[in-house]
Amino acid sequence: MSVVSAEAVSGRARTLAEPPVRGAAKLGPRARLWPSLAAVYRAQLSRARVARIPLLFVATFQSVGIMVMMRGVVDTPAEARAVVAGSSVVVVAYVALNLLSQYFGQLRAGGGLDHYATLPVPPAAVVLGAAGAYASFTVPGTLVTAVLGSVLFGLPLTNLWILASVIPLAGAALSGLGAAFGLLAPRPELATLLGQLGMSAALLLGVLPADRMPGIVRLARDLLPSTYGVEAYARTFAPHPDWALVAADLGVCAIVGVVSLAVASWAYRRAAVR
Repeated sequence: MSVVSAEAVSGRARTLAEPPVRGAAKLGPRARLWPSLAAVYRAQLSRARVARIPLLFVATFQSVGIMVMMRGVVDTPAEARAVVAGSSVVVVAYVALNLLSQYFGQLRAGGGLDHYATLPVPPAAVVLGAAGAYASFTVPGTLVTAVLGSVLFGLPLTNLWILASVIPLAGAALSGLGAAFGLLAPRPELATLLGQLGMSAALLLGVLPADRMPGIVRLARDLLPSTYGVEAYARTFAPHPDWALVAADLGVCAIVGVVSLAVASWAYRRAAVR
C-alpha cells in the first residue's frame, strides 16, 4: 500500500511540475461548398424522387396543352417559335417558382430549417442543392415539350442542344426567386401564392408572342428573367441564328441567377437564425 501511495504522490508531483497546455483543441476543417452542395443535392434528389412521376406529368401535360391550344391562333413562324420556346421554359418555371416556393415555405413553417442550421454546410449549398434537385426533374419534361412542339409547328430540331444551357441558366434564375419567396414569406400560404403568381407570369409573358402585347406588358416581360431563356431558345429556330444575341440572353439569365441565388442564401441565413 505504501508503494502505491508513493507512486501516486510522485505522479502528482510530475503533473504539477509540467506546464499547462494552452489553447483550445483544433476543430475540423469547415465544410466546403461543392462537397456540401453534392451531399445536399443527393439527399434532396432521393427525397423528391417520390413525387417524380406526378411532377413530370403535370408540368409536361400543362405545356403540351398550351401548345395545342395555341396551334389554332398562331399565324407566323416567329409566333410559332415563341410559343414552343415559351412552353418549354414553362416546365422549368413550374418547378423553380411554384414548387420551390412551396417547399421552402413549408420547410420554414415546420421548423425544417433548424435541421439544416445544425449541419456544417454553407447556406448556399442548401439553396443550390434543393434547387438543383427539383430542377433535375424538369429535364425530361422540357425535352418532350420541345420535341413535340417542334413537330407540331414544323420547326427544326437541329439546335435542340441549346436546351443544355437554357435549362440550368433559366432554372437558376427562377429557382433563386422561388426559394426567396418561400424563405421571406411570413406564412407558407403566402409563399404558395407568390410562387403561383410567378409561374402565371412566366406562363403568360413567356408563351404569348411579344409583338401582340401592349407596351406596359412588354416592359414587365423584360423584367422577368425566364423570358431571356425563351428568347435564347426561340432565336435558334431561325435559319441563320444570331448566336451573339443568344449568348447575350443566356448571359442575362446567368447574371440574374447569381443575384437571385445570393438573395435566397441571405434569406436562408435570415430565416435560420430566427
